[in-house]
Amino acid sequence: MSEQVPQVAPPKSRKGVWIVAAVVALAVVVGVFLAVRGGDDTAAGMTKVKLGVVGASDPYWKTFEEEAAKEDIDVEVIDFADYAQPNPSVSEGEIDINQFQHIIYLADYNVKNDDDLYPIGSTAIYPLGLYSKKVDSVEAIKDGDTVVVPDDDTNQARALLLLQSAGLISLKDGGSPFSTLNDVEDSSRVKVQALKADLTPTSLPDVAAAVINNDFVEKAGLTFADALVTDDAKDPSAQPYVNIFAVRAGDKDDATYRKLVEIFQNSQPVIDGLQKVSGDTAEVVKIPAPELEKTLKTVESQIQAQ
Repeated sequence: MSEQVPQVAPPKSRKGVWIVAAVVALAVVVGVFLAVRGGDDTAAGMTKVKLGVVGASDPYWKTFEEEAAKEDIDVEVIDFADYAQPNPSVSEGEIDINQFQHIIYLADYNVKNDDDLYPIGSTAIYPLGLYSKKVDSVEAIKDGDTVVVPDDDTNQARALLLLQSAGLISLKDGGSPFSTLNDVEDSSRVKVQALKADLTPTSLPDVAAAVINNDFVEKAGLTFADALVTDDAKDPSAQPYVNIFAVRAGDKDDATYRKLVEIFQNSQPVIDGLQKVSGDTAEVVKIPAPELEKTLKTVESQIQAQ
């Protein structure tokens, strides 16, 4: 067999050499840029934070991301399908912080899971209101009249606390987020009856007043402005229902997370978006973290005593 002579490639043109050199140079520049910018594609000087919520489609979360970016915080809003997911995700380090729950929910989670997630700031409380088609003020409700409240545990307790704040009833031991009809003192001004939440509006023609969940107010042909009285966000009894930002206990003093709370509370575009989604019923509140922690510990103790 004849020996195969290897083919020798013709020399590359200078043009080809310059193209290769340019490509290499561009790759080096891109590599340097990415190294400076960070592997997670976060701009230089920006602090990356993963925030878990339920309902990321609400437009004000996009506004919140934009407002945070002005403070060099790159917020990635992570959407969760249900309330059971964001707290474990914070505990396990999958996300840094969440905002979806009120204090009662967090207390229940901590107790049942032997966890210690911490509330670093308040966002808003969505008021629960007392409505009537017979009177136009709480003072006009007569002694001995009947007032209706929802029969589900969480809303019933909250409704009873509202009636107590309005001076219509007294609750044993001052009441708690777990009060029931059995805790209504005999000396109370009115009688209290419990009905399913969706039936409270239909009771209005037959009773003096009814506490109606926000979900059913407009469906009953009422407006939120029709309420005789609502939760007072400044009343200590309402604090367990304040929505909060929560983090791992070890992160409670983190300056970036604290800054996110300030942005949420003080950014008018964010607040305007929140109000739009809530039908102007949300009340943004600024409760210091130590007060939130105190309320959390009180509720946790009450849950443990159940």
